Amino acid sequence: MGDMRSLLKMSMVVLFLGWMFIWIMISTNLFKNTWTPKLAKYLNTTYFGPQGINLVLLTVPMMFIAVLSCVYLHIKKPTQTQREGKLKGRMGRVMMVMNPLGIVTATELTFSILFVALLTWALSNYLYLSYHVSLHNHDNAKIWQAKFRAFGLRIGYVGHICWAFLFFPVTRASTILPLVGLTSESSIKYHIWLGHISNFLFLVHTVVFLIYWAMVNKLMETFAWNPTYVPNLAGTIAMVIGIAMWVTSLPYFRRKKFEIFFYTHHLYGLYIVFYVLHVGDSWFCMILPNIFLFFIDRYLRFLQSTKRSRLVSSRILPSGNLELTFAKTQGLQYTPTSILFLHVPSISKLQWHPFTITSSSNLEKDTLSVVIRRQGSWTQKLYTHISSTLDSLEVSTEGPYGPNSFDLSRHDSLILVSGGSGITPFISVIRELIFQSQNKSTNLPDVLLVCAFKHYHDLAFLDLIFPSDISVSDISKLNLRVEAYVTKEDKKPETTDDHSLVQTKWFKPQPLDSPISPVLGPNNFMWLGIVILSSFVMFLLLIAIVTRYYIYPVDRNTGKIYNFSYRALWDMFLGCVCIFICSSVVFLWRKKLNKEGDKESKKQVQSVNFQTPTSSPGSWFHHGRERELESVPYQSIVQATSVHFGSKPNLKKILFEAEGSEDVGVMVCGPRKMRHEVARICSSGLAKNLHFEAISFNW
Repeated sequence: MGDMRSLLKMSMVVLFLGWMFIWIMISTNLFKNTWTPKLAKYLNTTYFGPQGINLVLLTVPMMFIAVLSCVYLHIKKPTQTQREGKLKGRMGRVMMVMNPLGIVTATELTFSILFVALLTWALSNYLYLSYHVSLHNHDNAKIWQAKFRAFGLRIGYVGHICWAFLFFPVTRASTILPLVGLTSESSIKYHIWLGHISNFLFLVHTVVFLIYWAMVNKLMETFAWNPTYVPNLAGTIAMVIGIAMWVTSLPYFRRKKFEIFFYTHHLYGLYIVFYVLHVGDSWFCMILPNIFLFFIDRYLRFLQSTKRSRLVSSRILPSGNLELTFAKTQGLQYTPTSILFLHVPSISKLQWHPFTITSSSNLEKDTLSVVIRRQGSWTQKLYTHISSTLDSLEVSTEGPYGPNSFDLSRHDSLILVSGGSGITPFISVIRELIFQSQNKSTNLPDVLLVCAFKHYHDLAFLDLIFPSDISVSDISKLNLRVEAYVTKEDKKPETTDDHSLVQTKWFKPQPLDSPISPVLGPNNFMWLGIVILSSFVMFLLLIAIVTRYYIYPVDRNTGKIYNFSYRALWDMFLGCVCIFICSSVVFLWRKKLNKEGDKESKKQVQSVNFQTPTSSPGSWFHHGRERELESVPYQSIVQATSVHFGSKPNLKKILFEAEGSEDVGVMVCGPRKMRHEVARICSSGLAKNLHFEAISFNW
């Protein structure tokens, strides 16, 4: 098995290096004037037409990598995962913290520099071809005007390179990202960076052409739709949509006008259609892999989201935050810090929102819990629904999504720094440690949880650290210390009312409710590989048939060139058809295989009485009165917790005091300022043993 993994890994590395080599060479004179004519004889066949070269050189390798990665991730052993996780932790040391890039590791900085170098290399080669080899001047313009037009054209070519990578970071059930230790959540920033770069380059491309057409008195070319060449109107429409998406994706809209950002960003389908119509089928094949894989992922997510999930209970915390508990099948596995997307049709027919999972799939076999902070209009409406007299609520879920592996034992000690609801991913980390502590041979790290809250009642988040059915013996091996800071209050309130306690509400099961079950992705990599392989092979076959027996006869028999836009439409249409057919067949087949198991899980979930704790660390603190620790099942956490009022944690002092440990893992989740402060401390070089990792769910 080890030899198989090594062979697969080597094959993927070779394919990726070859793929990148083509991207490096594609802008050169050697590729254009020497390699292309030779390759065209063998690859631009009557079955694939002029898109044959790009299809073979730039589409097939990456699709093959996606299939091989499914096999690799399926057979990968946990021990191998842990070793690689430790290596990646050491490679990902923080290099710098700066706006607007935020926290940048040495690895990210290296690859960013290489990518910018690729764009610069491509632009310089394209301009050399235009200025010194073949300067196109169809409008009899002045030389400088023709060069100005060439600059605008080539800057668009460079923006096109960004699109070859743009959709990889937002493919949630990706098979590519886990190969390099990434998740879609942790790599969202790469999508944002690529989006900004490509939109800027496309805007320059558009403005240059508008100026050029104005200079040569052909401004109406903006609205031209040439049947045998690039349709300018399609590019204009794509640019208008792109600008709308670009502007509304800026931080102001994402944080304060989320609905505007959400709905506008879903114009990406139209953006892709008009973009592809503008660039044509040959150029579409250059960026096809990441779009093809994204749409497979998107359609599988849609199939999963059509099923209603069984909401078992909710807990309303004193701070107004919610914990929702769902039923799940025992076969559903996920890692700490994973997230789940929720959809509540009674609040919004279209909106999906991600929330942190606080449960452990190993410790809690039948349930899955998420925590929801009440801060926006959608979450406020959900809080109102939960607080009302409703005894059932229709909820659909999508996910879970998280890291493919999460090795907690790779460090000697862990320091978990959180601000506000940023404590929630660390709840899942602590619960996973509780599960691992049941194995006597496991060496667990010492854990320090540093949590900052604005108000005293926010300490109720500590109620969620332990599952409801945990016992003192289960946590006896866990060396956990909690330092809690209440920043906006100088002392503990003298009195509290009943509304300050955790309130639990149970929901009745409905006939259409089902436990959350595994879908194609992290729990079924082999089936996902079958979907990718079958849909892509079907796409190649259908494209070959349509080109050979429909498009080619038109070109040959009539002497005309087949419509430029229709070729691109065929590619998009057949791609969608293949994804729809193969994904649906495999999904329904998997559903049939799991049908009996789902029935048993459904019966089991509906018959089980889930328990809720009568007391907890948070409520013990919050009551403000003495209790006998022996009567509290969470006595160890109560004894290990210190509460500080009226101050923020001195993060530098806390982190540097951990210098005695050989290897300290530092994880932080909270406000941007807190994440950046911890990152700066870890990257300062004053403490060599600190290994930093930020958890951010800011979109």
